[in-house]
Amino acid sequence: ARVFSAGLKTLLFILPDISIPDRPKLKFMDKVPSIPKVRREFKNLRDIRGPSSEATEFTQGQYGILALGGGYLHWGHFEMMRLTINRHLDPKIMFAVWRIPAPYKPITRKSLGQRMGGGKGAIDHYVTAVKCGRLILEVGGHCEFGEVEHFLTQVAKKLPFPAKAVSCQSLEEMRQAEEERRHKNQNPWTFERIITSNMLGIRKVLSPYDLTQKGRYWGKFFLKDRV
Repeated sequence: ARVFSAGLKTLLFILPDISIPDRPKLKFMDKVPSIPKVRREFKNLRDIRGPSSEATEFTQGQYGILALGGGYLHWGHFEMMRLTINRHLDPKIMFAVWRIPAPYKPITRKSLGQRMGGGKGAIDHYVTAVKCGRLILEVGGHCEFGEVEHFLTQVAKKLPFPAKAVSCQSLEEMRQAEEERRHKNQNPWTFERIITSNMLGIRKVLSPYDLTQKGRYWGKFFLKDRV
């Protein structure tokens, strides 16, 4: 009698043309900028208000972390992201790159128990300003989204503003759904029409940001339910 045994088939996978850089892991970010003297400045909340105009598209990787709101990242957040992602990253087939600069904005603070006045306080630490819609970092290589989603989500939950793990495809689908929702809106009384017509003199209580951003951003928060 002839005995037939099942063997393993060798499947040929067509890998995408992706080049792994020499240093695939996230690099260390300096805690203090390398500038001889940093000038103390105002808060400038416009740095975290409204949509981002840079780092909104993927350049090297296929997956990343997308900011859904504005906020500040200090050096502790950079180290948390670097250590967490480098620990889960396989440098042979995967890589990660930053899409935000190192902390550059000085934050001042006065010592405890000091009286009012006396000028602006001394520089305490530095932060990086992030706007809504900006990519924090990118992860790429010969991997699927399911392999990196768990630790990207783990990092996104620890950030000081709303964020989520996205891929090139999910980011495009998110934008298409948002545009389709705006296109199929049947309510004629949109925020843009109300402020354009100046109904009930509403422009008296609106800020210039409401006129330019059509009420979709309230401070540093993105109002996803507003069309």
